[in-house]
Amino acid sequence: QSRINSVKDTMKITNAMYMISSSKMTHAKKKLMDTEPYFYALQGEISRILRHLPELEHHFFDIREKIPAEERKIGSIVVTADKGLAGAYNHNVVKLEEEILEKPGIHKLFVVGELGRHYFAKRGVEIDTNFQYTVQKPTMHRARVIAREIVEKFLERELDEVDIIYTEMENAVSMETKRVQLLPLKKAAFMPKLPVDVQQEIIHMVPSTKDVLDQVVPNYITGNIYGCLVESYASENNARMTAMQSSTDNAKEMLRELSIQYNRCLLYTSPSPR
Repeated sequence: QSRINSVKDTMKITNAMYMISSSKMTHAKKKLMDTEPYFYALQGEISRILRHLPELEHHFFDIREKIPAEERKIGSIVVTADKGLAGAYNHNVVKLEEEILEKPGIHKLFVVGELGRHYFAKRGVEIDTNFQYTVQKPTMHRARVIAREIVEKFLERELDEVDIIYTEMENAVSMETKRVQLLPLKKAAFMPKLPVDVQQEIIHMVPSTKDVLDQVVPNYITGNIYGCLVESYASENNARMTAMQSSTDNAKEMLRELSIQYNRCLLYTSPSPR
């Protein structure tokens, strides 16, 4: 009877955690949908500029190809959770980053989330200790602060490449851990193939193309980071929902088996009728 009561108490906790994670995931997906149109518009503006000036030279598109692979300074923004109980969510993120660390280059990590920070710190990987952000309730302000720091390090050549490792929720049962390059930007990603006879509008950029891109690109990178943070937050809560649902189902099955055992004990120990 004591074991049955203990399992019931645990089942209440797992069921409550499922409901909380479900609410957080729904809220996160709504925030992402509300802000996506603005950043898609920024992406479209960069595409327009490159469509008219395909040979444009700009520091945000500088791939620094003369730097050898072994000397290339690579920064990775790794988005993990602040806590566990989310199935394989955190394991998949750190596994992908460990594969990246094995490749040539000078690696530096910018970890978002307590669990990832503790994991890589124990393994002696260089982590930016000033870069300490929680993954709970991602905001545009936090994404803008992160983007500003990353852009500054790239422009000052402290980093030659910046990637972000995050988890994207494809649907309710499928999630994928991804690596996306934030800097330098790739022109091919903004220049879709257009028909030969398409008419291009005339555009004027004031005060100059460089100044326009200096304003647009950091905002675009901010949007990218914000989207990754929200996607990861939604994926984390979706993974926790799945884990808690599995735990609740296991508790129900355990209760069924314990109830059978308990009833058998009552049957065998009850006094026989005279």
